[in-house]
Amino acid sequence: MTSPASAHRRMTALEWGMVVTLSFLWGGSFFFNGMAVRELPTLTVVVVRVALAAAILSIALRLMSVAMPRDPAVWRAFFGMALLNNVVPFTLIVWGQAHIASGLASILNATTPVFGVLVAHRLTTDEKMTGGRLAGVLICLAGVAILIGGDALSSLGIDVLAQAACLTAALSYALAGIYGRRFKAMQVSPLATATGQLLASSALLLPMVLLIDRPWALPVPSVTAILALIGVALLSTALAYIIYFRILATAGATNLLLTTFLIPISAILLGTAFLGETLQLTHIGGMVMIGLGLAAIDGRPWLYLRRGGMARQAAASSD
Repeated sequence: MTSPASAHRRMTALEWGMVVTLSFLWGGSFFFNGMAVRELPTLTVVVVRVALAAAILSIALRLMSVAMPRDPAVWRAFFGMALLNNVVPFTLIVWGQAHIASGLASILNATTPVFGVLVAHRLTTDEKMTGGRLAGVLICLAGVAILIGGDALSSLGIDVLAQAACLTAALSYALAGIYGRRFKAMQVSPLATATGQLLASSALLLPMVLLIDRPWALPVPSVTAILALIGVALLSTALAYIIYFRILATAGATNLLLTTFLIPISAILLGTAFLGETLQLTHIGGMVMIGLGLAAIDGRPWLYLRRGGMARQAAASSD
């Protein structure tokens, strides 16, 4: 069931400002991951990201005298959110970026609202599928097909698996957007929610990285890789999740998922400028298709155009 804030409504200027800021912070995560994964294994990058971000937010909690909840039900919710919003998507995206460009990974991540519409239709009562949203889903799926290309039909190569991993991460993010609504009802602050899910993520991932990656045996990473880890933890995780849960609490999950449409812009620019990545024409075509699909899902661009047309007709008839 959804809360009133989850309804598909118009956002305020402040909320739009937070959405744009969050898109740049998350777009930077693809850039930082792209640098770190060149020297470190997937799980190590993910664990350092969530553990360092959890430490930063824990310090912020103390400085702001914000108490962490002790209710076991809230902590169970933290662990559920950790799986859907951190452990699964972070691992899949970082692994995917070891095989495909960060710009392409960010475009595939932009399909999150598509999955969000499908999940909301199944799990909520106030965000059911409409004709416009169904058209948007189909257009976005066509865009994903263009992105993946014929490789998926001829052979199941590692690039196709990497793209599938990024799409699965998008689905996980969509589920997290629905799941995360419960924290407002539980009266948990955005800062405490962000800290709790990152602490839970660290607890889930740390045993895995010690068993699989054995980080003490890895070569010492370069200064560039270390700075990338600090950047993805401080900016793209700690700060980003404070904004994320603030938007989720005030504007709802549907509006929050629109952030992913803006992420590829910053990710592509950073990847092209600093990582030497190039995007093919099919990637650009796929991104355009996904953008049109998301516009259809959101509905507001068409509403503005329709209102503009009606205003012009009214002005013409009054002359």
